[in-house]
Amino acid sequence: MAALTKDRPTPRRESVEFARAVGAGKVIYAGALICLNAAGYAVPGSADNTLIADGCAQEYVDNSAGGDGALSVKVDKRSFRFANSDGADQITIAQIGDDCYVVDDQTVAKTNGGGARPIAGKIVDVEDTGVWIMFY
Repeated sequence: MAALTKDRPTPRRESVEFARAVGAGKVIYAGALICLNAAGYAVPGSADNTLIADGCAQEYVDNSAGGDGALSVKVDKRSFRFANSDGADQITIAQIGDDCYVVDDQTVAKTNGGGARPIAGKIVDVEDTGVWIMFY
């Protein structure tokens, strides 16, 4: 396509909520940290560095009997609070502004687990009840 030579009405999206096709055989719970697999399908977050964190599921979806994309899930990319890891991987206020990493569909950690975990997002706050992250 050639460069513009006149004004055009460019569509805009707030980039907050998306419908994502769910991966085959996956069950996603409302409130789960959602990742996209290599094929672009939504799956529950896990310590699998082939995944890309995508947001927080806004509904329960059971695609356990379906193929890739048979169902979709609403995903919100705003900031959400997830459980904090413990021990050496516990996130503190000193890490605000750093990346954090997916442990599972409800937990984030300070480190990438030796390269095994995908980036969850940016740490925006830390409370006793969990870690607030902003998705990329």
